[in-house]
Amino acid sequence: QVQLVESGGGLAQAGGSLRLSCAASGRTFSSNAMGWFRQAPGKEREFVAAISWSGSTTFYSDSVKGRFTISRDNAKNTVDLQMNSLKPEDTAVYYCAATRNILGVTTSRYDTWGQGTQVTVSS
Repeated sequence: QVQLVESGGGLAQAGGSLRLSCAASGRTFSSNAMGWFRQAPGKEREFVAAISWSGSTTFYSDSVKGRFTISRDNAKNTVDLQMNSLKPEDTAVYYCAATRNILGVTTSRYDTWGQGTQVTVSS
């Protein structure tokens, strides 16, 4: 079983940037597709971005496409989410997730989750 720990959350102003990182340990990280999800207060957890085990395929939600970039370093067992041009509606708890299946956009696709990191964007 892989364990995931997110870091890098915090407070940013609208238009600013933050970089989230997810460190993985346990089962072979490089065989897992990885995803980032977020959950705002009172809302369901929603898909943000995903990356295949090799890093050759990425997928983004329409709401973040062109602003966020997902990347991974299998040598360091990390997956990052670079968030630029932040908006107040990006405010949420961000979760890193892993799956032994091919990457997907639904929470049910992923079997391992981190504890989350808070991102707050002020206007």
